[in-house]
Amino acid sequence: MRNLTTLIILFFALVFVGLDSALAQAPKFAALDKSPLDMAYYPRRGEKIVKVVYSRPAKNGRTIFGELEKFGQVWRAGANEATEISFIKDVTMGGKAVKAGTYLLFVIPNQDKWTVILNSEKDQWGAYSYKKESNVVEVDVPVKNSADVIENFSISVDEAPKGATMYMGWDKTYVEVPLEFSK
Repeated sequence: MRNLTTLIILFFALVFVGLDSALAQAPKFAALDKSPLDMAYYPRRGEKIVKVVYSRPAKNGRTIFGELEKFGQVWRAGANEATEISFIKDVTMGGKAVKAGTYLLFVIPNQDKWTVILNSEKDQWGAYSYKKESNVVEVDVPVKNSADVIENFSISVDEAPKGATMYMGWDKTYVEVPLEFSK
């Protein structure tokens, strides 16, 4: 009987040592980014026409526009990598024609308007390598005030009568960018 008990204890000891060894070799994953990556797309169901990939920095009690993001200076419309916007088919943005493709999305915030920019460059970190000569479209849109604080920079694309509206907002500020889709 003692030999059987000893064998059972030995068996379970080996199983637990084996499990511990297997668990110890698990990869180490990075912590959640302070400005997590997100995606906005339209429509939400069915074949996509617009897809925006961006990072979502937090307000964290800071004054955003005019201080953190200076008025009159190019901003990457998010954090980390420059924001990318893809159109699956030709669109009109703020009345200006845009060919289907992927662009970097930059913004020049001001108190009363934002200049929304589509740029043909790819794969940039921030706006440090921004080249104005690579701009494809620039559209001015009026600034609107939000009744509520938008804690994390946010982008959404929602249905509108002639296509969709892309909303971008942070802190107590947001803008609406009209998008029309070709047939």
